[in-house]
Amino acid sequence: MFEYSGVSVAAILDEPDLPVRGLPAPLDAHRSTSASTLDELRQRVHRMQGGVSGRRLPGLTPELDLATGAAYATDSAGLALALLAGPSSAGEWVGVVGAPDLGYEAAAALGVDLERTIVVPHPGEHWLSVVAALVDVASVVLVRPSVAVGEHPAERLRARLRTKDAALVCWGEWPRCQARFRVRESVWTGLGRGHGHLSGRRMVVEVGRTGSPRQTFGLDLPGRGGVEPVRGTFPSPVDGRTAPLVAGAYR
Repeated sequence: MFEYSGVSVAAILDEPDLPVRGLPAPLDAHRSTSASTLDELRQRVHRMQGGVSGRRLPGLTPELDLATGAAYATDSAGLALALLAGPSSAGEWVGVVGAPDLGYEAAAALGVDLERTIVVPHPGEHWLSVVAALVDVASVVLVRPSVAVGEHPAERLRARLRTKDAALVCWGEWPRCQARFRVRESVWTGLGRGHGHLSGRRMVVEVGRTGSPRQTFGLDLPGRGGVEPVRGTFPSPVDGRTAPLVAGAYR
């Protein structure tokens, strides 16, 4: 994980670690690593030059897929991390701006690769400029704005997202976003009667997408080392009853 304090964003262009001295990697491994690195550098140069390509960023579940050139909003830190984790676990660089209290241990448990994460915890009043700069190198940027976001700056940033082939996840409100994810129900799991520890969180999520009816689906955070759709029943902590819940089954 790269924290902005004392670290240049240019650090992400450093060469990959060399093999351990005395244990040279096989020739095929060198070729594979070189080809992968070259492809990654080409993609970064293409994005920094403003090459518009538009692509899908697969989520940890289909309901959490993102698209470059778009902005998304959520009212939950856990959902924000889950949206970040899909592209991150697939090898994309991601950024986090203005969220100093975000739990990075939880982020890693969800699948966020901290070695490919750039963090700017205290951007101050220049948070929008910081986000605009990060989309040059990060495919997804998570931001928690310190003030309400107006239509004009939001539209300018959307234009930059389209140009730089990146996506934005806002922990909070964002004008005219592509989709809004809201937690409608939530149950923590792992605790018994006077024993146990919190091991996960099962939630009902409502998503409203532009031009589509609202849908509701279930998620299990962190599941078995990641995010999983909830199958079967959703426990109610209030009266002990259960309600059937299958990912994508509710509207």
